[in-house]
Amino acid sequence: MSFDRDAGGRRIARRGGGGLVTALSGLLAHHDVTWIASAITDEDRLVAVERGSEPIEEQTREGSSYRLRLLAHDPLAFDRFYNGVANGAFWFLQHYLWGLAEEPVVGPDFRVGWSDGYTPVNRNFADAVVEELGREPGSAVCFHDYHLYLAPAFVRERRPDARLTHFIHIPWAQPDYWHALPGDIRRAVHEGLCANDVVGFHTERWRRNFVQSCEAITECRTETAVYPIAIDAGEFEALRESAAVLEEERKIAETRPELLVVRVDRTDPSKNIVRGFRAFGLLLERHPELHRRVGMLALLDPSRQDVPVYAAYRAAIERAAAEVNEQFGDGTWRPVDLHVADNFPQSVASYKQFDVLFVNPIFDGMNLVAKEAPLVNERGGVVVLSENAGAHEQLGAWTLTVNPFDIEGQADALYEGLTMAPAERKRRNAAISAFVREHDIEAWTDAQLADLDRLTSTILS
Repeated sequence: MSFDRDAGGRRIARRGGGGLVTALSGLLAHHDVTWIASAITDEDRLVAVERGSEPIEEQTREGSSYRLRLLAHDPLAFDRFYNGVANGAFWFLQHYLWGLAEEPVVGPDFRVGWSDGYTPVNRNFADAVVEELGREPGSAVCFHDYHLYLAPAFVRERRPDARLTHFIHIPWAQPDYWHALPGDIRRAVHEGLCANDVVGFHTERWRRNFVQSCEAITECRTETAVYPIAIDAGEFEALRESAAVLEEERKIAETRPELLVVRVDRTDPSKNIVRGFRAFGLLLERHPELHRRVGMLALLDPSRQDVPVYAAYRAAIERAAAEVNEQFGDGTWRPVDLHVADNFPQSVASYKQFDVLFVNPIFDGMNLVAKEAPLVNERGGVVVLSENAGAHEQLGAWTLTVNPFDIEGQADALYEGLTMAPAERKRRNAAISAFVREHDIEAWTDAQLADLDRLTSTILS
């Protein structure tokens, strides 16, 4: 949740996007929660100053009540924390995006980012958690993701009895890859996480990597568990018939070709969009009988455009799409229909319309698109899914599996999906939909809290 001003100057609240928001929305719906978050916008910072340490009473758009406490960090420290270390280093490391021959460069700027950015912001969060524990001493503390690796240890120092859990929403890299960072930093990351009573991951693969890296990098240990994140199936089944989605679906239906490949992503290098366009181009090269019958609708949310690497990747995406269109398109047929915008109703509408959903990330902690889209799809659509997406561990039996680096293999999988018998397509789609409905977001939250209760009650006894 963040704050802004509308055209009339009134303060308004906006819901954020992404897997973390989905996770927290489920938590807020079923538990009494104080959400501690960074003040991001100028209006956020004004709210933080106005309220001090007093949380704000808020409601989700679904009507769930919660308390929101915003932390206004020093702007330079926050930039070093968020862009320099969290997104500039940990995101790239944990998604295996560094080539190592040239990246990373751990120079003085990175060291300052660690000491004067990541560390003090984590201390700010820890201070706020300790204050909230003073109000509610028995509360469970749920840390989320790669931004707060140090905070659990800072809390544990002052509150040894605190009940702490941490969920990592992104992949965990194998031990050797962590050696791209200096020894003191990689040890601090692992020791910070080991201060939790339990650390959770989407998949057994990421959990196993974490255990192995703890063994290789430090002597600390903690309980680990696998909690694959779910979605709110009811929310998407309601959205599919909303006025905004129906209007976007009308536009897609009016212009779609006979066969439609859909991808919905952020313009993030980890999402592997450029290779995906090249694979689609190879499909068209090898199967001219599909010309003018098939098209790709690519709906991309612009991500972190103030970071040079992300801006450069967006430009590469646009070039790759243009190359396919120039090579194969004509005056009446444009093979790749690229939209770079934040338009959630359009994304849900495309979920309903796909014949093939193309999800080919280099690495992904889970990837909720692979769960959301089949749930509302109305064409018996097939999912082409990267073996390195966390969702593959749950859904792989009903998808067409691809190696995200193998362009030829991806082109072949697209062809297989487009030509698959309708009965088999429907069987696979129905199986994914049933799985998603059965494994819902409430169960995901309850499993983590149940494990925390079990572990801490055992310690106390």
